[in-house]
Amino acid sequence: MNTNTVLKGVILVGLGATSYGMLATFVKLAYKEGFTTAEVTSAQFIYGILGIALLIFFQNIVPKKPIVMPTKKNRFQLILAGTSLGLTSVFYYLCVKYINVSIAIVMLMQTVWMGVLLEWILDKQVPSKRKILAVCIVLLGTLLATNITNSAVSIDWRGIVFGLLAAASFTTTMFTANKIAVGVSNLYRSLYMLFGGAIIVLLFALLTQTTPFNLEIFYKWGILLALFGTIIPPILMNAGFPSTGIGLGSIVSSLELPVSVLMAYFILNENVIFLQWIGIILILFAIFIMNFKSKS
Repeated sequence: MNTNTVLKGVILVGLGATSYGMLATFVKLAYKEGFTTAEVTSAQFIYGILGIALLIFFQNIVPKKPIVMPTKKNRFQLILAGTSLGLTSVFYYLCVKYINVSIAIVMLMQTVWMGVLLEWILDKQVPSKRKILAVCIVLLGTLLATNITNSAVSIDWRGIVFGLLAAASFTTTMFTANKIAVGVSNLYRSLYMLFGGAIIVLLFALLTQTTPFNLEIFYKWGILLALFGTIIPPILMNAGFPSTGIGLGSIVSSLELPVSVLMAYFILNENVIFLQWIGIILILFAIFIMNFKSKS
């Protein structure tokens, strides 16, 4: 694979990760306008499904390569796998509701050690020394990045719990996405996983929305959330990962962490101290050592 192809892949994955990194700030701004988690997630998934369906329509009109359609079994598997995608959005947005975005994204990054643990349990893949070291660095970085050891700082425990739940469900999403219907065209995989996510999100809305649903979310924040959360990132990452490979792609996708923190710092005026930046750098370093030129 030539350098230009790899560079193109890096740019695509990087832009996808950057899009994800902006998402939590948009959610926080929507909260400040009085919108609920149910409204935010519902608008994002409904627009996301419509957007992907529109892209599939254009793809079928002007096909550039053979389109592999999902079987009935594939559709069921993808919808089932997509429920974890819906849970990730619900848990992460609840996390953002209770704690700062700069801390919430660090909680989501616990997918690093959760992924290693899941591989160990399900695939019987004993983690290498490199991965164990990376996990230890992530945990140390998390302590620093959340500033949780500072007794003067009060962090809402609900945000921490929802953040860990979001990381667990996102780990499940990544694990299943790499094993289920991998031969099916990416847009169809995304569409059916979004269907699964939408089921969870709409159930959550029905159970938690105690006030009349504010339809303003659809034209104020819905399109933006769908673009940066469910349409642009998966398309760019699915296009970029084949060129970068999993190792380099994982390193580049970790751009989501600093982008999210910088967005929170500049747009939400969240206070991020030097010790937290050290923790963030440690987490990025852990992702680097775990993936770079490693086949284990």
